[in-house]
Amino acid sequence: MIFPRRTLVAVLATILAPAQPSQDPGQIKQRLAEVQARLSQVDQQVSALKKRRKGVLVDLQGISLQADRVRAQAEGARLKRDQAQSEVRLITTKKEDIHKDILRLRTEIRKQIRWMQALGPMGGLGLFPSTEGFEEFLVRGRYLDYWRSQQRRKLTQVQHLQGDLVLREQELQLALARLAQEEREASELQSSLQLSEERLQGFLDGLRQDESRQKEVQAELAEEALQLERMLSQLLGKARGEAFETAQPFTSLKGELPRPVEGILAQGFGEHLHPRFKTKTVQSGLLITAEAGASVLSTAEGKVVFADIYQSYGPMVILDHGSGYFSLYTHLRSFQVAKGQILRQGEPLGTVGETLDGPRLGFEIRYLAQPTDPQKWLKQKYK
Repeated sequence: MIFPRRTLVAVLATILAPAQPSQDPGQIKQRLAEVQARLSQVDQQVSALKKRRKGVLVDLQGISLQADRVRAQAEGARLKRDQAQSEVRLITTKKEDIHKDILRLRTEIRKQIRWMQALGPMGGLGLFPSTEGFEEFLVRGRYLDYWRSQQRRKLTQVQHLQGDLVLREQELQLALARLAQEEREASELQSSLQLSEERLQGFLDGLRQDESRQKEVQAELAEEALQLERMLSQLLGKARGEAFETAQPFTSLKGELPRPVEGILAQGFGEHLHPRFKTKTVQSGLLITAEAGASVLSTAEGKVVFADIYQSYGPMVILDHGSGYFSLYTHLRSFQVAKGQILRQGEPLGTVGETLDGPRLGFEIRYLAQPTDPQKWLKQKYK
């Protein structure tokens, strides 16, 4: 695809504008890898969602996950656009450097040609009436040969640079074509994202106005909580030989645990009126507003007994701290631990994920499957 000169100038003027600082290609590549990981995580959640019994909560999660997927795709498209812009900037800079080198060499060659012309056809050698004149003749001859070879070398350099310039122009045309394609894809995905978010908002608006569906959500949330308690009870009922015990009893850490992530309290322990569904729900732990993607740390030494996607809790990690105590980390974007792994206090186990209300971490502490207020266990309470 060849861009007309006027179009090329306009595109480059936009791309090279000072208002658009160049981004580090390494950082863009890293962010693209993170987006790809997010897409993979969303696909896993969608796959897990298909296995669950249909209900209002499942429908809501499906729409939300679809919006998350398009959101990640849109971010990926923007990053690819930035990557293409960086490539165009780099090629353009190389072209400018080559132009400068060609101009410098041409100027030097012109100066030398004028100097040679001023010496005349004999190159300023003249006759040599004496031995000294002959020696001077040889010196001048070697000097002129040296300058002629220098000019030939410079001419060869110019030819190579001109060939390199043609290659760079071809690279630029390809990069501009990629940039135009990435711009189109980013625009299309942005429109798709807007539609997905409008669909999600419409579903939520309808839910707020439908009391029967609100009750269904409340019942489904209660059923999920009950199933989680059953799972924890099963973990407690393991053979005694598989039970995990720490060197320091977990009970001795009450009021001394570090925060799993820095943030502010979005919702505390106990009964609440759900902000979206307008139904009464019991919060079995804390909901913490934190930066999306922030590292989540183990609050105490423990063994990973669960690391998987779990219903509306999303990606979840459960640590067994022995003596019947568990800590739960829910609504993760991703987890980086495996079942059976032993974590020390302060070691990372995952990252903060997105919920309908923004980035949140769910944090619970349970004894014999029953929830307790995590604030009472933390050295520094959330506010």
